[in-house]
Amino acid sequence: MTRHSEDPLVEVRDLTVGFDREGGSVRAVDGLSFTLGEGRALALVGESGSGKSTVAGALLGLHRGTGARVTGSVRVGGIDVGAAGPGELRRLRGGVAAMVFQDPLSALDPYYAIGDQIAEVHRIHAGGSRRDARARAVEVLDRVGIPDAARRSRSRPHEFSGGMRQRALLAMALACEPRLIVADEPTTALDVTVQAQILDLLHELRRETGTALLLVTHDVGVAAESVDEVLVMRGGREIERGPVDSVLGAPSEPYTRRLLGAVPRLDGPLRPAAPAPTGEPLLEAVDLRREFGRGKRAVAAVDGVSLTVHAGETLGVVGESGSGKTTLGRMLVRLLDPTGGRLRYGGTEIGALSERELRPYRRELQMVFQDPVSSLNPRRSVGESIADPLRAAGERDETRIRSRVRELLDRVGLEPDRHAAYPHEFSGGQRQRVGIARALAAEPRVVVCDEPVSALDVTTQAQVTALLAELQAELGLGLVFIAHDLAVVRQVSDRVAVMRGGRIVEQGTVEEVYGAPQDPYTRRLLAAVPSLDPVLAAERRGRRQELAAA
Repeated sequence: MTRHSEDPLVEVRDLTVGFDREGGSVRAVDGLSFTLGEGRALALVGESGSGKSTVAGALLGLHRGTGARVTGSVRVGGIDVGAAGPGELRRLRGGVAAMVFQDPLSALDPYYAIGDQIAEVHRIHAGGSRRDARARAVEVLDRVGIPDAARRSRSRPHEFSGGMRQRALLAMALACEPRLIVADEPTTALDVTVQAQILDLLHELRRETGTALLLVTHDVGVAAESVDEVLVMRGGREIERGPVDSVLGAPSEPYTRRLLGAVPRLDGPLRPAAPAPTGEPLLEAVDLRREFGRGKRAVAAVDGVSLTVHAGETLGVVGESGSGKTTLGRMLVRLLDPTGGRLRYGGTEIGALSERELRPYRRELQMVFQDPVSSLNPRRSVGESIADPLRAAGERDETRIRSRVRELLDRVGLEPDRHAAYPHEFSGGQRQRVGIARALAAEPRVVVCDEPVSALDVTTQAQVTALLAELQAELGLGLVFIAHDLAVVRQVSDRVAVMRGGRIVEQGTVEEVYGAPQDPYTRRLLAAVPSLDPVLAAERRGRRQELAAA
């Protein structure tokens, strides 16, 4: 079904959104104008802080009552959002336009069944009986690919996987048959295979219903897979706009070219080949195992993993959520105790050592975590956090500690004078640099990086991976780089291990694993990585649909 209208469904004219912040006001959106026609798809692309999500919120009047200063004109489905009263806003939100948020856990009520939440949305906007609303909830859950929808509609959000929760949010958005879906980073936290499923589903829903799509994303590959047009934003302003194949294939603006140049690609340059490792590995796992639970309820999160890491080498570990990557990483630095197998560091068996016996090795085995916000104490300055490993190693001279902290901040590209600042005063990429500085403080020989760039923009991501490579070359570190992004892992690794269900299903050099994957699971993962070429993206979508139908 395709909807036709001479007037644009979305018309934004000279939109400006400002917020009062400590130290002055911030203009998050600055004089932005664009239109979106019925049934069309537009991506707002840009880095964190570019104003993308602020624009998306303005389309549904979400800045009402927040203290934001909104000027300009926003019309959606003929409704003047700025002048709309409460009744018109209710009609807009759900009936005309629906929003799909980045984090379904924060958008869904943890205490109520998924089906009840969708039914409530339908009753608010469409009226009707509770029975009809329940039936509609089951119908849309089935439409977005939730198996056994009638039964699963009674499940609560925590009983769904991340991808299933995102499907449930899509079902909620579809419940009232909106003319526009506003999707704000809908695939950011998802594995590549689940991301591909969600993007394919959005494409299919648009094709069947004629629903328009405004997609907010920092992932240029996701835009290539999903939309007709791209609007590149920076600092609240439009930098470039046009058909997706033109903007991504032949960008006219330097900023767009830089953004595209930072995107890791499966056909991009490889890390310079390192000499084949010789001698004893720095770190070696043999048949490593970790179970959670007891007796019949015991689950093996890591099930017989064997690998080696040499000095100056990066081992990439890839796999989907639940594959055991993080559990493995924590065991390699002994933040988790193995329940089986052997772990050797520098030829010494450390897998069964007590905490007291481990003490001499602690500083040499460090970890950089995925979320620096949760791993940095918000009530302590970053300098104090970086100093912790130094004090734990026995350093007592505060002058030497301060000097080393400043040196480390400088080494990771941060101003040494900011040692007294707190985590909230830094951007996401800067916080990750603080996490790296803290890991380096103990002068480690092995660093395990657990999804260190998954929450970062592509340009910040490129800066952090370049920093890790530079530090590794300078210090001779053995790196384990854990990620679900296969393109990033290809870019930074010498060897790659592919995990599924707690086991390594394939392991080899980057050229072997990416150039001639042997395991069907590896081939599926690679086929799901977004392509920057819209034509190729369409071809791959078709192949995925054929595989799904087979």
